[in-house]
Amino acid sequence: MNQLQRYQLLENWVKNQFPTRSFLLSPASTDASFRRYFRIEFSDQSTPKTLIVMDAPPEHEDCVSFLYVANIFSTANVHVPEILAKDLRQGFLLLSDLGSTTYLESIGGNSSIAGNLYHDAIDALIRIQSVSCTGELPDYDEKLLLKELNLFPDWYLVKHLKVALDTNQKEELSNCFTKIINNNLAQPRVYVHRDFHSRNLMVASPNPGIIDFQDAVYGPITYDLVSLFKDAYIYWDEEKILDWVIRYWEKARKIGLPVAGNFSDFYRDFEWMGVQRHIKVLGIFARLSCRDGKNNYLRDMPVVINYLKNTCDRYRELNFLLELLGELENKEQKKETGDES
Repeated sequence: MNQLQRYQLLENWVKNQFPTRSFLLSPASTDASFRRYFRIEFSDQSTPKTLIVMDAPPEHEDCVSFLYVANIFSTANVHVPEILAKDLRQGFLLLSDLGSTTYLESIGGNSSIAGNLYHDAIDALIRIQSVSCTGELPDYDEKLLLKELNLFPDWYLVKHLKVALDTNQKEELSNCFTKIINNNLAQPRVYVHRDFHSRNLMVASPNPGIIDFQDAVYGPITYDLVSLFKDAYIYWDEEKILDWVIRYWEKARKIGLPVAGNFSDFYRDFEWMGVQRHIKVLGIFARLSCRDGKNNYLRDMPVVINYLKNTCDRYRELNFLLELLGELENKEQKKETGDES
């Protein structure tokens, strides 16, 4: 079924939900998956004025996980969409509208605006982490962490850069991955949104509105902090990041979340979790471009690489990865200048 046919099915489904109300249906957003979101704007004076409908083709997406995590997160008293209607067979969900302004759009690189928004995000994240318990969400285990890391050689190196590592390089990279995973698995575990960043946080009341949480897991406590403060779409200097992470750490300690008692230890875990996430993100962005034709993600790679290099430069155990990134950067620069001799 093509997208036009899906759209017609979706429109008919919405009409059946509101047989007496006229409305306009317009794109609200898309994401890196097969999901699409449309905003319903009603033309009458009744409330609500707008709603969101999710189109999640069942052959590619699973609405059940979205519904399940929405229920868990709602128990934490955070602002997630209310589920108003569902058709799991067709892959349609009718949701309350959390607004049209993302954190990314509101911040625009302005740290003074970011401060207030991030403080709200910290509070929401702590509420989610505070209701964490085992057995409710999939474990962010060694298998999943390694699967994500392997997106880097499989998609970023081989498919995107056309680079093949030799045997020694493969072994060195594997050793780096083992060190990263060992750190990640040693961290205390809580609920992890897994994409808690500026494109999935909406400026709303109460703030923030939280979306795109269907892939939530039970994993390292620093993961969502990395998503938030070392966001692939906004670059912040370390001074800003340190200030925000300290604010989180102090609040988390005060309410008894299992953060490290020494901030320097906590920040090291935060940075090593960032290495795992940024390696994964480079692989995901490369896959989105090579496989799905979504080349717009390529422009966000420099921010990710910058974060990754800065962290690897601080830890001797990650020297190989830093050297590899430098070699790849030099090779790309030579390609651009036509000097590959």
